[in-house]
Amino acid sequence: MTSTPSEAFASPRVSAPRRGPVAQAMQGLREIIERRRLIRYLVGADLKRTHADTIFGQVWWILDPLLQMAIYVVLVTVIFNRPIPDYPLFLFAGILPWKWFATTLSDSAISITGRQSLIRQVQFPKVVLPTASVTAGSVSFVIGLVALAFVYLFFLHRLTPWVLLIPVIAVVQYVFTLALAIALSALNAFFRDVQNVLRHTLRLWFYMSAILYPLDRVPEGLRPILLLNPFTHLVDAYRSVTWGTTAPDWLSLLVVLVLSLVLVVLALGLFKRLEPAFARIL
Repeated sequence: MTSTPSEAFASPRVSAPRRGPVAQAMQGLREIIERRRLIRYLVGADLKRTHADTIFGQVWWILDPLLQMAIYVVLVTVIFNRPIPDYPLFLFAGILPWKWFATTLSDSAISITGRQSLIRQVQFPKVVLPTASVTAGSVSFVIGLVALAFVYLFFLHRLTPWVLLIPVIAVVQYVFTLALAIALSALNAFFRDVQNVLRHTLRLWFYMSAILYPLDRVPEGLRPILLLNPFTHLVDAYRSVTWGTTAPDWLSLLVVLVLSLVLVVLALGLFKRLEPAFARIL
């Protein structure tokens, strides 16, 4: 039996208000789990909005990271003359997950402010909005893996069974992105400059994530700073299983996962504390 949008938004029960950040975070987590049907509906709506459900939109998710890769290959290997073995694959292993991360955060930041009329008219847990944005971005990431397969055609000697671990690394990235998306969507509802600051922050974050260069070429004094960046470890994990033909650093992945879970709890607590004011300030 298929459900209509109105049925998806219908609240199964009214939860009593809870106090305390942990209780609020747990309430937000329950709302995400209970509203899976609504999230699926919103994911479909997001994919339609970004045309990711069309042939052109899917082709763009394949072409765009390839074009970015080509530009940086010319910049680094030709203009800067810094050759790296099999650099296109090295580069693509970081560009594709970064595109997922940056696009998702940008969409999630406006997931609340962009649905003002819906929030004012319908009573539903608003945390499903950034959750749907992150989930829709993960669907686009899966489409982008087709481009990775294309790049591999030129570097088959780098293809090993370790590449099958990409979904495991993607799950860690999903949790990390979800935490940031929930927090940013709530803050942007109160401070609209958040989405503008985010654009510049993401630009700097890109260059601080060891996407264009290997970590062993970073000066030793700067390396500890880059290692404080969780996305550096995610890029390193993707690169290990695609370009490096080895297993990822499980310890660093576990640290990022634990950190991400803590951030999810904190973000949900913040979101649920601010949520009652959304309808009033939007």
